[in-house]
Amino acid sequence: MKNLLLIILLLSSTALSAQTLLSGQVTDRKGHALPGANVLLKGTYDGATTDTLGRFSFKTFEKDSATLLVSYVGYEPFDQKLILRGQPQTFTVKLEESASELNTVVITAGSFEASDEKRMTMLKPLDIVTTAGAGADITAVMQLLPGAQRVGEQNGLFVRGGSGQEAKVVIDGMIVQNPFFSSLPDVQQRGRFNPFMFKGTAFSTGGYSAQYGQALSSVLLLSTSDKASDNGLGVSLNLASAGLNYDVANEKQSLSVVGYYGNLRPLFALVKQNVEWTREPEFTGSSLTYRLKTSKTGLLKTYGMYSDSRLGMVTQAPLDNETRTGIRLHNRNAFATSTFTDSWAEGKWQLNSGFSYSHNSDETTFDGSNFGGSDERIQGRAVLTRLLSKNNTFLFGTEIHRINLTTAYNNQRYALHDNYAAAFAEAEIYVTRKLAGRVGLRTEYSSAINRSNLAPRLSFAYKTGEYSQVSLAAGQFYQNPDYRYLYINSGLNFERADHLILNYQRIKNKRTFRIEGFYKNYAQLVREFTGQPFDANPYRFPWGQTNNGGNGYAQGFDVFWRDQKLIKNFDYWITYSYVDTERLFQQFEQSATPTFVSNHNASLITKKWFEKITTSANFTYSYTSGRPYYNPNRIGEPNDGFLTDRTPPVHNLSFSASKIMMIKNNFTVLYLTVDNILNTRNVFTYRYTPDGKTRYAVGPQSYRSFFVGMQIMLSKKAVVTKNDI
Repeated sequence: MKNLLLIILLLSSTALSAQTLLSGQVTDRKGHALPGANVLLKGTYDGATTDTLGRFSFKTFEKDSATLLVSYVGYEPFDQKLILRGQPQTFTVKLEESASELNTVVITAGSFEASDEKRMTMLKPLDIVTTAGAGADITAVMQLLPGAQRVGEQNGLFVRGGSGQEAKVVIDGMIVQNPFFSSLPDVQQRGRFNPFMFKGTAFSTGGYSAQYGQALSSVLLLSTSDKASDNGLGVSLNLASAGLNYDVANEKQSLSVVGYYGNLRPLFALVKQNVEWTREPEFTGSSLTYRLKTSKTGLLKTYGMYSDSRLGMVTQAPLDNETRTGIRLHNRNAFATSTFTDSWAEGKWQLNSGFSYSHNSDETTFDGSNFGGSDERIQGRAVLTRLLSKNNTFLFGTEIHRINLTTAYNNQRYALHDNYAAAFAEAEIYVTRKLAGRVGLRTEYSSAINRSNLAPRLSFAYKTGEYSQVSLAAGQFYQNPDYRYLYINSGLNFERADHLILNYQRIKNKRTFRIEGFYKNYAQLVREFTGQPFDANPYRFPWGQTNNGGNGYAQGFDVFWRDQKLIKNFDYWITYSYVDTERLFQQFEQSATPTFVSNHNASLITKKWFEKITTSANFTYSYTSGRPYYNPNRIGEPNDGFLTDRTPPVHNLSFSASKIMMIKNNFTVLYLTVDNILNTRNVFTYRYTPDGKTRYAVGPQSYRSFFVGMQIMLSKKAVVTKNDI
């Protein structure tokens, strides 16, 4: 019995001597104790929980190598390799705060995000369709944001002193060759795409990512939705068009089909027109969207659309003082894009790839002569992203384009072919939760001019408080010259713009304040030398000698304020933009502010949802200061008086309303819009007859207009809420 007790005591002593004591303290980076943190050895039950001072202590029988794990809610997990030899070990563990919406900086300089993936959500599809005065047009709403302006007689996005050609529209990474419907002189057209196709937008007013190029001023990035509703058949009716839509979806795939026909003659019979139409716009079209979930992480999205439109009007003959002549347009447009995304290695690697094709033809006749043209673009793109620890990422990719262009002028036909290729790499680095940087590099080659470029991009952001931050962005941006110049001179170089942007932003309790200053330097702009007086016709075909001797600058600041908290179900935002800019380019003989620029732009948007009557009521007021216009009678005055005249300011107050109701158990949305409620006689610009004696105003198609319509869901499965209007 004594021998048995002795053996038990010896074994117990040996076991106790084999234990290892592990102790220490767990804190945050500032040294503050973290009570209740879990500390344990991986693969065992050995561990402890920290006390009120963040201290822990426990023993283990494990030997040799082991891994110490420390976790705490709201912080990144910690692990450390250990060698256990029976000797006590002490640790001081400092945990990193995990990424969240409030504690992680987001690079914002030059960019308005409206995505489901980032916290700085400012505009969603609902915001776009409920903005009065925008007609549910994505680009029209972007023109109400700081940094952009409305140019009522031209298509395009005009950003910080840039022309409409200096901004690109991108869908899922693919450049859209013709984002707007084709137009006639001094008649603005809307964008081609439905806002509800997209889960979000990112509108860059400068300093954008190295992933994109061929835009001196900005890019509008549109991301299509990953899944569709299962609403079945729907019918839309309004004063301008009628359409059918069908949506069906299950867990793996979805299909959306749209068909429509429109004719503006009934609407124009009710709304007085300032345009002498010889054929009111008539259009037809269709679109198809298909999504397939190929695996747990893979998604294939395919979108295709086709439209056909005809219109005709009478306009001033550019070479005759007395004559007004007819112009007609027949446009056909097709666009198709397919993208595939996937990820692997637990999401650490991500692939975004795509292919698209577009074709556009304009059969334009002017005074019996053909001025039409066509364009075709084929493009492919692939981007590979590596997600690293602590939110750091690295991506690289490439894209290729094949572009074919033709145009006719004075019965002479021109053709141009361009093989464009680009490669890019970009890293987003989080030094701390408060300090982040994005460094990118892009290189491009264009066969049309047989030249290449190298463009660096830099962005930094620092979090100044729990809800605020500052951002800085800089970079170089290149773009091919206007293809009209390349028809006659393929020896031109890329045009260039250098951006510098400083931004401050604060988001708290559904309130956003943002102010941003910018400077933009233009270089290598195309100049044209004709030896003739300046020709103010924006649709002229260039014929003089050209070079890249042009330059310019744009500088200013923007302010944005949005409040969704003040009143229940009430949302408003205020924007103001100031820009000072001059250029020496095109036919300019001296530096001047271009005719498409206004120095001051402001807007006030209000939206109110009335729950009891299920109705949304919205107002928009916009102000645009006077723009320069060319007065040929100023020649000979001091400084030649070149582009020193200004148009009157443009004021516009608009209203829109939408109501949800039931018609024979079918969900229905009724909507009404009134543009320019005060019937202000706005003037966008002035033009002169060739002899310079007669000035005439260019304004909107109609001063005050209205529009009514309805959408009916015929399927019992369909559900409409206030988020759909």
